[in-house]
Amino acid sequence: MIEGGDARHLAGSLRARPGESIEVVDPDGLLLDVLLDEVSSTRVEGHVVAERAHQPEPGSRITIAIANLPAQALEHVLSRCTEAGAHAFVVFNADRSVGRGQKLGRWATICREAAMLAGRLRVPEVSAASSVEAVIGAVATPVLLSREAPRRLAEVSEPRDVTLLIGPEGGWTERELELATETATLGPRNLRADTAAVVGLAVALAARGD
Repeated sequence: MIEGGDARHLAGSLRARPGESIEVVDPDGLLLDVLLDEVSSTRVEGHVVAERAHQPEPGSRITIAIANLPAQALEHVLSRCTEAGAHAFVVFNADRSVGRGQKLGRWATICREAAMLAGRLRVPEVSAASSVEAVIGAVATPVLLSREAPRRLAEVSEPRDVTLLIGPEGGWTERELELATETATLGPRNLRADTAAVVGLAVALAARGD
């Protein structure tokens, strides 16, 4: 049985009707084919007609720590990186951050919707930090992405679990760069922050076979 916001979404936006079949992700690692029996804006009921193994989660845990960006760009990062397999997010205030404020409730909703779309088993957690040094001090393996770094991110396959630090549109300050214990580059081209987050996640996952 499906209730609450998911029921409203199925009955309203998706226009689900009795007799139709939908796919439902079971957190235990199954993808269920469910034949709908009853559909309303408050409750959706059905019965399972088939099931198969479903393991979409990456074996490595890549956290995206990104400087606070303007709302549209930041929400793009949360949505697309959730779809691609990010483990978690940390939004922090960089020296040159343009975006301000913490909207943890909205950010969590965006990640949840993206996780459902991608058929993931879990929703990435979103947290906030006051600065890049706060992030570096709180995680085990931070890797700061900088165009001038001597090593490509594609060459960094260990450790399995890392936190990628992505700066604001205006770039890192010298002070912030000096805080980095490890850096990596995505190449010589200048990328927007939201593009760098998606590309960085994809490269890190690919380097680990995920």
